[in-house]
Amino acid sequence: MEVIVDYFRTIPSLHRSLLLVGGIAFFWIMESAVPLFQFKYKKVKHASVNIFFTITTILVNFPLAFILVKSSDWAIANNFGIINWLPDMPLWLYAILGLMILDLIGAYFIHWLEHQVKWMWMFHLIHHSDLHVDTTTANRHHPGESVFRFVFTTIAVVITGAPMWMVFLYQSLSVVLSQFNHANISLPRWLDKAISYLIVSPDMHHVHHHYTQPYTDSNYGNIFSIWDRLFGTYNFIERKDLIYGIDTYMDPVENEHIPPLLKIPFESYRPPVNS
Repeated sequence: MEVIVDYFRTIPSLHRSLLLVGGIAFFWIMESAVPLFQFKYKKVKHASVNIFFTITTILVNFPLAFILVKSSDWAIANNFGIINWLPDMPLWLYAILGLMILDLIGAYFIHWLEHQVKWMWMFHLIHHSDLHVDTTTANRHHPGESVFRFVFTTIAVVITGAPMWMVFLYQSLSVVLSQFNHANISLPRWLDKAISYLIVSPDMHHVHHHYTQPYTDSNYGNIFSIWDRLFGTYNFIERKDLIYGIDTYMDPVENEHIPPLLKIPFESYRPPVNS
């Protein structure tokens, strides 16, 4: 465990970049080997839209990173945060508890909130508007959404009292597992189900991308699947019944081109068509 801590305490930026690029490349290959759906789409063109939003997310987060570092340093210096108030425990348990709290606040809660608050939803639905969910969809977020997701990640770091090695470990797991559970891959059902009791599996997250409620408003988890089961937001739908997208933006003119996607948050709210 100490080796992992030491590595993530000083993880080079190059390694973090390789995790992002390597994850996309790995699951891209997996999608060709064991696809869930045989999409009739131009895969590279589709990816180019989502990679554009990946780049905007990086551009938003990079200049704000110092806030994350300062927040973590402040929490550690002032002995603030949940994991700093707990009794002494093995390092592995300390890490797991920290990661779970970061995931609860920095991923599950903000994701749930985006579905409850209309102006937040108008930014988030760019992610849901993808009609061909694959591993590149994981990084399809409007720049505005990237900002308030960063805010909640910072809040999570302070409440958790997480040191930076834990923050880097959390972010690395978040990136790779998000690419995994968005990927257009078909795992054996027994394996996907077994995985879903611990982490969010592809079948579990694909339900969240079904185009109508109540499925859209379920399965908010990113790393750990426990939160959806604990808070009653877990849902299930058969693979064969999945239809990706969001029912208010099913027109490819609106959801397959960058300019209209950037404009969506500033348009009038459209209530759900089906449920």
